[in-house]
Amino acid sequence: MSWMTYFLAAFCIAALAVHLASIALVGRRLRRAAPESPSGARPPITLVRPVCGLENHVEETLRSSFRLDYPDYEVIFCAARADDPVVPLVERLIAEHPQVPARLLTGDDAISGNPKLNNVVKGWNAARAEWIVMADSNLLLPADYLDRLLAVWTPGTGLVSSPAYGSAPEGFAAALEAGFLNSYQARWQLAADELGNGYAQGKTLFWRRDVLESGGGLKRLGAEMAEDVASTKLVRGAGLKVRVAQRPFAQPIGRKRLAEVWSRQLRWAKVRRLGFPLLFAPEVLTGALPPALALTALVALGAVPSGALPLGLVLWYGAEWLFTRSAGWPAGPRDIAAWLLRDLMVPALWVGAWAGRDFTWRGNHMAKADATGLTPAASE
Repeated sequence: MSWMTYFLAAFCIAALAVHLASIALVGRRLRRAAPESPSGARPPITLVRPVCGLENHVEETLRSSFRLDYPDYEVIFCAARADDPVVPLVERLIAEHPQVPARLLTGDDAISGNPKLNNVVKGWNAARAEWIVMADSNLLLPADYLDRLLAVWTPGTGLVSSPAYGSAPEGFAAALEAGFLNSYQARWQLAADELGNGYAQGKTLFWRRDVLESGGGLKRLGAEMAEDVASTKLVRGAGLKVRVAQRPFAQPIGRKRLAEVWSRQLRWAKVRRLGFPLLFAPEVLTGALPPALALTALVALGAVPSGALPLGLVLWYGAEWLFTRSAGWPAGPRDIAAWLLRDLMVPALWVGAWAGRDFTWRGNHMAKADATGLTPAASE
């Protein structure tokens, strides 16, 4: 056999081994008993939720802010504009839940080129607690949300974060979005945390005020294309760890368009490429397409029988199906078809991520100008 045959065979074996190992690692994590809060401590916490527009399932996700089983917390909703269509909904929810201290703050403070940071800074400054959670508006918070974050704040922690998993997808495009969020992105982020190398994810950022303030505050988080990348670098620069909640939290997806999914995934790919280029570089080799192509070449070379390709795909996606189903995430025939398309898209997204240093997010053009930060966001 030629060196090429050996190389292709080794790549197929290595890719499958990494795939199965990550599934086993994260599957074991999800089956573990939930950790308890250190010393049973439950300090006051401020929950800051930026809102913008009427997203899918937004009433359900925002209402979950008031149903947390925690003795002492407040909720601060932040809207950049007083005329945002989500404002009446937030005001109604606050009025319906007088038992929870909550308020809505409006206005935009331009501390960075990141519109989300410009929106939440007023909530950060107004928070009465020293422990502050920034949670995206499309995240569905379980009753034990705050306890689950606090439970992983162990000595040496500088930030607790968590990816989201996609729930309630409506239609194929939404299933594709869930396929990216769940057994792909969440799996790899949880696997990294299991190996002691956690990364922040902007869906949930749980800070102790002094940690962020000593690193330069919210303005410092505008030094990267996304606040989660900047958060990871800030925490590691302080000699601390980013910890990740044991299990992801649900993000109800609803209905999506394929163009919408592509645009969002390309934006996230660019964020990863600009924030962690060495980590992003081998991402093109993730997913089933590269080993499937290598296996196809081995079949063409006569090194393996023709049945090796379908057998390899069954093993690859069968393991992903078992993992996703055991996690309680969408795992029907439509979802499996969406995983196939996802893996075809990964190399294309990787190529697209290397083209340009900008993207549009919620009508704002964002571009990384240099190592010091972003260019100012401009409305489009």
